[in-house]
Amino acid sequence: MLSDPATPRFGANYVPSSGWFYSWLDYDGAAVRRDFADLAGLGLDHVRVFPVWPWIQPNRAIIREAAIDDLLDLIDAAAEHGLTVAVDLIQGHLSSFDFLPSWVLTWHRRSLFEDPAVRDGLTSYVDAVARAVSTRPNVFAITLGNEVNNLWPDSSTTPDSSTGWAQDLLVTVKKAAPDLLALHSVFDDVWYQPDHPFYPVDVVDLGELSTVHSWVFNGVSRVDGPLGPATLTHADYLVELAAATSLDPARPVWLQEIGVPGPDIPVDLQAEFTRRTVELVVHNPALWGVTWWSSHDIDRRLLDFPDREYDLGLFTVDHQRKPAAAALAEVIAEVRSAGVQPQPATTLVSPVNLRTEPHRRAEIAPGSPFHLAWVAARSHAPVRIILPS
Repeated sequence: MLSDPATPRFGANYVPSSGWFYSWLDYDGAAVRRDFADLAGLGLDHVRVFPVWPWIQPNRAIIREAAIDDLLDLIDAAAEHGLTVAVDLIQGHLSSFDFLPSWVLTWHRRSLFEDPAVRDGLTSYVDAVARAVSTRPNVFAITLGNEVNNLWPDSSTTPDSSTGWAQDLLVTVKKAAPDLLALHSVFDDVWYQPDHPFYPVDVVDLGELSTVHSWVFNGVSRVDGPLGPATLTHADYLVELAAATSLDPARPVWLQEIGVPGPDIPVDLQAEFTRRTVELVVHNPALWGVTWWSSHDIDRRLLDFPDREYDLGLFTVDHQRKPAAAALAEVIAEVRSAGVQPQPATTLVSPVNLRTEPHRRAEIAPGSPFHLAWVAARSHAPVRIILPS
């Protein structure tokens, strides 16, 4: 499953248009198929989907087969629309909300990453869902969860615990689904925060390809605005950091999340941001694929989401194509017609060895002297990052 595509893969992180992820509680296969028709119409080839952990395993001893059947029907619906599927398992964290089963909360509270009983329960869950989805030929990958490092610090952990936790569960995935990619997903504190208990090496050593999530509200949009070079090249910067940190020069990097969050990217600039940021990253030889966050907006009748979360969709909740969707569809068609064209690149040596000096991560964070030097050089040509010896 790890052969490099002739051109990068293009997909969307699937957020149901009707009922957000609460829709798993009252699954509607017809609504899912309507959503997937939207995405297929853009020329997308895959979706990343998010079953919600506590609704499948509400008790450590219970795996709800009916919930797994709903997930399998969703996967079949994707196949009907020519879409392959990556399944994330531990949700975990979605659109600012955390979903955890009651058996790890209240007076049962214990760390997801360090408690042996939680590890046993998670192993059962991961094994059951991975075995089920591996029966579907259009599933190509299983990711442990969506940005599982968002679940810290509410679940205590150390770097060794975080790494060991992911290693063990990835082994469970591969035993259950040996023909699928087994992946680990984290947000970018891994790259930029000195005291973060998940390390860059987790991204590039664990699983079968590296995944990065590019969100410009992490501070990069404050460097130079919505269409400034630092903002437009942030996705490419993360791909380069991952490529540089890997010991395998051929290891692919999946841009697993990128989107147009407001107010950082105003509505009238979202199409231009989409086109230009994808054009800047798509020819990177390390890039495996681009998966947009998200497929559909969140209905504003649902309460208590951060405001930016409501409008990240390529489509409105009533299936209207938004400007970012039109721009993405145009770029996809152009790339598939002309192919990728890697350009001659310059190099820049990082001041930090991210493999051995994670406590110095702030020195390569957005707005740091190194980052600004990379952005300046990137305005003339692609820039490969090299770690110091």
